[in-house]
Amino acid sequence: MINAIEINNLTKNYPNFSLGPINLSVPKGSMVGYIGENGAGKSTTLKAILGLVSPDSGDIKVFDQQIDPKIMNKIGVVFDELHISGEMEVKEVGIFCRLSYDSWDDEQFSTFMEMFRLPLDQKVKTLSRGMKMKLSLSIALSHQAELLILDEATSGLDPVIRDEILDILLDFIQDENHTVLISSHILSDLEKAADYIAFLHNGQILFMEEKDQLVENYGLCSLDKDKLETIDPKAIIGRRDHAFGVELLVKRDLVPDGINLEKPSIEDIMVYIIKGDKNASATL
Repeated sequence: MINAIEINNLTKNYPNFSLGPINLSVPKGSMVGYIGENGAGKSTTLKAILGLVSPDSGDIKVFDQQIDPKIMNKIGVVFDELHISGEMEVKEVGIFCRLSYDSWDDEQFSTFMEMFRLPLDQKVKTLSRGMKMKLSLSIALSHQAELLILDEATSGLDPVIRDEILDILLDFIQDENHTVLISSHILSDLEKAADYIAFLHNGQILFMEEKDQLVENYGLCSLDKDKLETIDPKAIIGRRDHAFGVELLVKRDLVPDGINLEKPSIEDIMVYIIKGDKNASATL
C-alpha cells in the first residue's frame, strides 16, 4: 500500500502536554478521520505534518519526501479559521493565491466561487463562518492539491453546508491519487465519508482502523447485574451504570453467544473508551 503521509515516532512536548511517540500512515486515495477529545493533540499533529510545529523527535514524510515549499503546492489546507487578510475582497483572494502557488488554477477557483455563491465584492472579514470555510476550501482545491488536510473545518457549520463540503471531499477522493486527512468533532460526518478512523487519546494513537471494520469489532449491550457476571472483563471497553443494570461497549469476539449486541457509532466507541480509561485511572 502506498501512503500519502508517513509519521514515525513523532513526539512534541509542552509544559502541560506531551504528544507521542505516535506512528500514523495515511493511505493514498483514502479519507482518514482523525478523532479525539479536545487537547488530545490532533491540531499539533496536523501542524507538525505541515511544518508549522517543530517535533522534538521523529520523522514525517509527505509523498515520501520531507516537507518543503515544493511539496506544499500539493497540499490543500483548511483550518477552523481563514488565515488571509480580512481586508481583502473575495475577488482579490484569487489574485493573491495566484502569486502564492505555482499551480494555481484561476478557472477552477472561479468555478468554486460560482458554486458556493460567494460575494466577490465583499470583504473577507464580513463573511459568515460558513462562507469563510467555503472560501478556504475553494483555495485548497484550486491549486491542484493531491492531499487535503482539514482541522475542525466543519465545526459550527449548519448541516446543509457540512453536507455540501462532504460531497466535495468525496468527489475529490474519487481520484485515486487524492487523499484527505480530516480532524473533526462531528463524528457523524466521518461515519458518512471516512475510509479509516485514527483515534488519538492523551497524546497517543489508540487505533487506526478501517471504519467499517471498526464498528464490526465492537458491540453495545445492556445487561442486568446477573448477566454482567457472564462477561469476560477483558471484553469490556467501557461501561455506563444505570438503575436497571449496566450498558457496555464490548469486543464482539469475546462475548458469549446469547448476548444481544447492537452496532455502536464511532462516537459511542470514542466516548466509552475515554470514560473507560478515566474509570480505570480512578481505581488505581
